[in-house]
Amino acid sequence: MSSSNHQPGILEPHCAVGRTLTFRIAPGTDIVAALRRLRDGFPPELGVVGLGAPTVLALGKRVPGLRVFPAMSGPACSVPSTQQALWFMLRGRDRGAVFDASRSLRKLMGDAFLTVDVMDTFTYHGGRDLTRFEDGTENPKGDDAVEAAIVSEGEGLRGSSFVAVQRWVHDLARFEGFEPRERNHVIGRDAETNEELEDAPPTAHVKRTAQESFEPAAFMVRRSMPWASADREGLEFIAYVAKLEGFEQMLRRMVGEEDGQADGLFRFSFPISGGYYWCPPLANGKLDLRALGL
Repeated sequence: MSSSNHQPGILEPHCAVGRTLTFRIAPGTDIVAALRRLRDGFPPELGVVGLGAPTVLALGKRVPGLRVFPAMSGPACSVPSTQQALWFMLRGRDRGAVFDASRSLRKLMGDAFLTVDVMDTFTYHGGRDLTRFEDGTENPKGDDAVEAAIVSEGEGLRGSSFVAVQRWVHDLARFEGFEPRERNHVIGRDAETNEELEDAPPTAHVKRTAQESFEPAAFMVRRSMPWASADREGLEFIAYVAKLEGFEQMLRRMVGEEDGQADGLFRFSFPISGGYYWCPPLANGKLDLRALGL
């Protein structure tokens, strides 16, 4: 199985730096003109474009499988929904390139979409989370990655993807206060070798989210990146999927919906945002928005 009309940033390896941006719709503006400017003027090599349900509904259209990110709660944990209209993951070799891309993007948006959030992301120690554990170890490769992340059929849909985005805030001081063995058991891997631990508790993150343990299997392509502000830091969780059901099932297990046991991640980290977005395919090197009537 192969696909050549997906947005390249979905399957490409991590870039050196990134910037996520979300936008809401400005009331009483012409979003059709803005989306046409985006379609014609956004070079796919700059990053990934995602459209949320508010944008699709504002156009009077429907993208099968797209919905609003669900808020959830579990034992001593909660997962918020902060669904927005547009999401972008800009990618670059340095912050200057990402800055320039951001300015170009805002010009395309005009006054139709208003900035809600901006966060700079970066690669840490060759692809590790700020906890120094490797991130995305179980990512599928090659054709398996295409199958997991890229929609394979449907006029105007083939080559598209869905993305689940969450911003997690880490309490690194708390995490580092755990003994090394306890840190390993929170994650479910050995920090030094990255090997999965057989004796990790059922709350270990790796056990909670084992993609092959779901029915059907919940494979996804993770492109998460760390972030850090002046007073907080964490992980911008980004997962591309062909269908959102698998990710949602995984999230429900993380909050303990199945057995009343929350994922060990919640012992030192918590999400402050959550959104689902449809990443349209490409046609002739530009965003293909036929599914939205554009």
